[in-house]
Amino acid sequence: MTNPVTWFEIAATDLERAKTFYESVFGIQCNYVDMPGSPMYMMGSDMAAPGAAGALVKSENNTPSTDGNMIYFGCADVAVEASRVESAGGKLLFPKESIGEFGFIAQFIDTEGNRIGLHSNQ
Repeated sequence: MTNPVTWFEIAATDLERAKTFYESVFGIQCNYVDMPGSPMYMMGSDMAAPGAAGALVKSENNTPSTDGNMIYFGCADVAVEASRVESAGGKLLFPKESIGEFGFIAQFIDTEGNRIGLHSNQ
């Protein structure tokens, strides 16, 4: 079996604020998609590329949370993205730390109140 995740959604109460945050932290461009009842900004749209594509979504059915599911974004070096979190309006929970042979992680709270992880091999 390949990696099972093909799509993810991160809940947002203020889509524009969330878009600005994620673009600032990850140096990416999010593209608006007008889905009925749940407008979203897609982060990555090449469904044939490795890894999962996903979106920031505003919906009655999604609520930002620090509890429950965790999404980890892959990075070349966790320290780079972690260093951008607070200036973009988020809160760094802990900076880059080793997880042994599995690399390094950091975690933050985004502008919407979601707990998100960062992962790198270096």
